[in-house]
Formats: sequence, C-alpha cells, structure tokens
Amino acid sequence: MKEIRILGINVFDRIKAARQVQSILSEFATLIETRLGFHELTTQVSSRKAFIILKLKGNPEDWKKIEKRLTEIGGIEIKTMNFNI
Repeated sequence: MKEIRILGINVFDRIKAARQVQSILSEFATLIETRLGFHELTTQVSSRKAFIILKLKGNPEDWKKIEKRLTEIGGIEIKTMNFNI
C-alpha cells in the first residue's frame, strides 16, 4: 500500500517568512510532487497571509525532516493529511 502525504502550510506573514519557507522548500524539492500557493495579489493589495499546499512523494522518513524544518520557522502553521492508496 502506498502512502500519500499532503501538507498545508498557513503563512501568517509571508513578507517575514517567505524567504525561509522558500529556502526549505528548495532544499527538499525532490520530495515535492505538487505545490499550490495562494495569496491575494492585485495592483492595490499584496496580502501578508498565504497558504501553500504540498503533495509529498518519496520516503515518509524524509517527510518528517521537511516538516521539522518548517516547524522551526515562526509565524506559520502546518497541518497534515495522510492517504493510503
């Protein structure tokens, strides 16, 4: 049976946390199968809040490493979903 892990990352202040989050996501890029990012961006508004959804692939032990690194960043919240297929 194969396991799928979905990470939801709620970034409360993307202006402060974006560089750190992006650095970690780049470091673990080989684990990321799909990445979706959401934040409000218009000519008048660039929201400080953002939400990222990741579908991870590879070894579940490695998933724990990216989650640990992300939790070390202040100002974000992480939720996980697991599916067995």
